[in-house]
Amino acid sequence: MPEHVLSRAEARAVDRRAMEEFGLPGIVLMENAGRGAAELLLQRNATGPVMICAGKGNNGGDGFVIARHLENRGLEVRVLLFADPNLLQGDAAINYRVLTAAGTPITVIQALPEQSRLDDEFRNADWIVDALLGTGMRGEVREPYATVIDRINVAVARVLAVDLPSGMDCDNGQPLGCSIRADITATFVARKLGFDRPEAAPLLGDVHVIDIGVPRRVLL
Repeated sequence: MPEHVLSRAEARAVDRRAMEEFGLPGIVLMENAGRGAAELLLQRNATGPVMICAGKGNNGGDGFVIARHLENRGLEVRVLLFADPNLLQGDAAINYRVLTAAGTPITVIQALPEQSRLDDEFRNADWIVDALLGTGMRGEVREPYATVIDRINVAVARVLAVDLPSGMDCDNGQPLGCSIRADITATFVARKLGFDRPEAAPLLGDVHVIDIGVPRRVLL
């Protein structure tokens, strides 16, 4: 595909058009996104343990797919879900049920976590996958995500951000109060509008665009 840059609204429209106009199921897009991000980690010689930090939206669903594919490749994986599993919807809920059926270790944290608990969770991780908040995020980051972001940023593990660093504004690249500082950002379909702003550079790390199978005509 030629180089494209997508705003928040455009990224949402690409997904909608791929599903509604071209008939591509959302679960396929999520599968391709998660598998592509997992393969990127493997290319970076990830050995595990890998901690997947997931929120309740589709960003978290991508994280569940990443967890499955890393487990399939023999890596030790743990999932921290910072949401009520009963609030998961659609494709994210499907992929959560797959993980629970597969016996993947999942810890649900709904209340504001103690900083020391998160530090213990992250201490031995090789990589942390930030699948907390997606491109639709607006307004200042609230708890428990603000605390989780803070503890991820001080952990020694390397960090892969899913689509964009949680807490970064998709359109202007600025932190929404706080933001993940990633080593790698695995962004889907195309770079996001805010990525080229100077404020974004220390948050993104190396940016890799993952092809998730959206028909090329969607971007024309």
